[in-house]
Formats: sequence, structure tokens, C-alpha cells
Amino acid sequence: MTEPVPAPAPYAPAAPGTLVVYRGATLIDGTGAAPRPSTTVVVDGERIVRVAPDAEVRDGDHPGAETVDLTGHVLVPGLIDSHQHMATPPNRPVAEATLRRDLLGGVTAVRDMADDLREIGDLARAALVGEIPAPDIRYAALMAGPGFFDDPRTWQVCQGAVPGHTPWMQAVTPGTDLPLAVARALGTSATAIKVYADLPGEQVAAVTAEAHRQGALVWAHAAVFPAAPGEVVAAGVDSVSHVTLLVHAAADRPLTTYRDKPPVDHGRFLAGDDPRIEELLAAMRRHGTILDATASMGERFAAEAAAEGDEDARRRALATSDLAAALTAQARRAAVPVSAGTDCDPDPVQPWPPLHQEIAFLVTRCGFTVEQAFHSATLVGARSMGAQDDMGSVEEGKLANLVVLADDPVADIARLDSVVLVVKRGRRHPRPASWHPADPGSAAAREERS
Repeated sequence: MTEPVPAPAPYAPAAPGTLVVYRGATLIDGTGAAPRPSTTVVVDGERIVRVAPDAEVRDGDHPGAETVDLTGHVLVPGLIDSHQHMATPPNRPVAEATLRRDLLGGVTAVRDMADDLREIGDLARAALVGEIPAPDIRYAALMAGPGFFDDPRTWQVCQGAVPGHTPWMQAVTPGTDLPLAVARALGTSATAIKVYADLPGEQVAAVTAEAHRQGALVWAHAAVFPAAPGEVVAAGVDSVSHVTLLVHAAADRPLTTYRDKPPVDHGRFLAGDDPRIEELLAAMRRHGTILDATASMGERFAAEAAAEGDEDARRRALATSDLAAALTAQARRAAVPVSAGTDCDPDPVQPWPPLHQEIAFLVTRCGFTVEQAFHSATLVGARSMGAQDDMGSVEEGKLANLVVLADDPVADIARLDSVVLVVKRGRRHPRPASWHPADPGSAAAREERS
């Protein structure tokens, strides 16, 4: 009896032997290097097989290949949002709409920083095989001290189970069997352990050592409370999130819990030369710790507060934005690798991913060149999730994750909003000129998903 052959997924990666030659683009390759005009990129299936000047690629070099003329366009690597949450709480239609919007805005991978992994695991599988149009997803299972698990978000992501006692949300104490706890977490297919809150430095170090022993990355908040930023970095974590938390390296009193953060004198850090921050950044540089800055969060909060007419909240958010800009610029000057993450609960009916705003913030507020900002949003982002061998730059052997822009973002970073084509794993996703995401609850959206 012949087994039925399943229909191919509608957004599956391009099959090996599918040759496409992208010619004539100005390439910003994600490494931080200057743009390369008149460049050809050859793709076979889901991989890049050649990157060369147009003049070095002859018409007969790749028989049977389709040629795509990108003259006048800019080609960049697929963008990576290194801080996202797609299932707090789980809402599959909203998550799929958000992921589709992000993909059509040039985001080909995201780092999910702890969620309901029952939902995230299936979204990651569907994105990988091409059942849905979505960036690839790599994600973390969370560990924290027991006091954290009365946070309402933990109940949102553990429906049907008890927060602190699931493989994706585990409470850690000095008596925890860490080899077993990490193994349970990695059984969710997580890439990393996220260390969140209410753990002292020695426990952060113990979790990190065991996770690394089992081949997992460790992603942590920059201050874990009571673990201070210096202790988190010294523990050997691979990345720290939220640049504004770095100020707790200069706290005037010991840290206690994440609900009891010391007040911050913003003005003290705006010059970008505080010696205790400099010392912390030097330690991050030595350890190779990536800073997931989420620098534009304050700017978004200020806009939301203004829309609600809350002037006090708007002023507080703008002060936080100024602090984030100063500290991120200080990290750049200290040669600390900075990734581009948003930590945004994105409204999927917005036409462009929030990552565009983060990239623009790095350029306009933090002193990054456009090439440096793309480096943060591509290759550094890939490093942050252990995917640098496969993505993050336009290089031979890597996945064909590409974004075609109609306008030059080096002249004006706002021109990042000129995406006309996204290639993910060799599969082309044209962005229609008039495209706008549908409300995920609308009849039109339901019909599109059916």
C-alpha cells in the first residue's frame, strides 16, 4: 500500500537545486563593513553559494538560474529581533499576525525571551517548516527564585499548570537539582535558559555553569536582584537584557528583589562617563557578553502615554529614553556588542515591525552608524541566539535570509521602511506596495488563515 505524500508547506524553504541570482544590488552585509555597490548574491535552495562583484559573475556561471535584477536597490541580511514575547498570554491568531507582519517587514528570526513554550514550540515548528509565513524562532525556558512566581504573567503562561513547577517556568532554590532542572528545560527544545529575578549571584553562576555544560545558552536580565549586574556578567551569561538595568551596578545600597529596585538618579549617567558603568562595560567586553539593549522602549512608552493624555507618564518615559540612549552609546564606545531587541507587545495591525524603530534609535540617539546598527540587528542578533553560523550576514554557506530595500537607508535610516522583498531560507516573500496587516480578529484575517 502506497503511503500518501503530504502536500508541501506553502512557505517551505526553497528546495536544493533552485538557483536564483540576485544581481546589481548595493550590499550591506551585516558585518559592519561599508556598503558594497554592484554586488551579486547567488542562492541554491535555502543557502547562499556565492557573493561577488557583478563583474565577476558571468551569465553562464550558474546554468538554469533565475536572475533577479536589483539595480538601484539595497540588499541587507534578514533582520533579527533579539527580544520578543509571542505568547504572554497565548493568542495564536495574534501571534501569527504579528509574525507575518514582522516577516514582511524584513525580520527573518526572533529570539523569544520566555513565554508559554507549549505555544511557542509549535509556532517555531510551523515557522521552520513553512506552514506559516513567519521568522524563525529560538526561545528560552525561564528560571527564577520562588518569590517571582506570584507575578501574574507567570500564570498567563502556565495555564493548566503551576508556575514554578513546569519545564518552561522553574523556581530555583539552593536545593534544586540543577542538572535535572536544566534537562527538563531543554526538553522543551529551548535554545537557552533565561535567568530572570530573585536569585543571588552564586545561584546565577551555578545555573549558568550547568546550562553551558548541557550545551545551552544563558540569557539574563542585566540585574537579577539580588544579583547585581557585575555578578551576572561574572557568572558567564551569554547576554544581558535591558540597558537601563545597568545603572544598578552603581546602586547606593545592596539589591534585594526585582520588586524593590533602588531609585535611579538619571542625570548622574547622562554624560556617559560614570566610572562604575565603565568598569561593568569593560567586564562585559572581556567576557564577550552581548547587551540586548531594548533601547527604544522608553520612546514607545512616551508615545503611548501621550496618546492617552498622561503627561506625567510621558515625562517619565522620555527620561528613561534619554538614559537608555546615553548608556547604549557608552556601551558602543566601550566596544560591547549590542543586539537590537524590542521587548514590545506589538500591535499586529501596525504596518512595520517595532525592530525598525529600535534600529533607528541606535542611529539617531546612540551614535551608531547605519552599518553598525544593521550589524546589531543582524550578526550580533544571530550571535545572541547561537545562530551566527547560519544567519546574520550575507556570506557564502549561510541561509539565504535577505531583505531588499527600494531606498538607501544609509542616506536616511527612515528608508528602512522601503522593504519590497524578503527572502527567508531561499523562499521569496514579496511585500505588496499596498499591503497592510489585517486585524487578526477580523473576518478577512480568519479567511486568510483558513
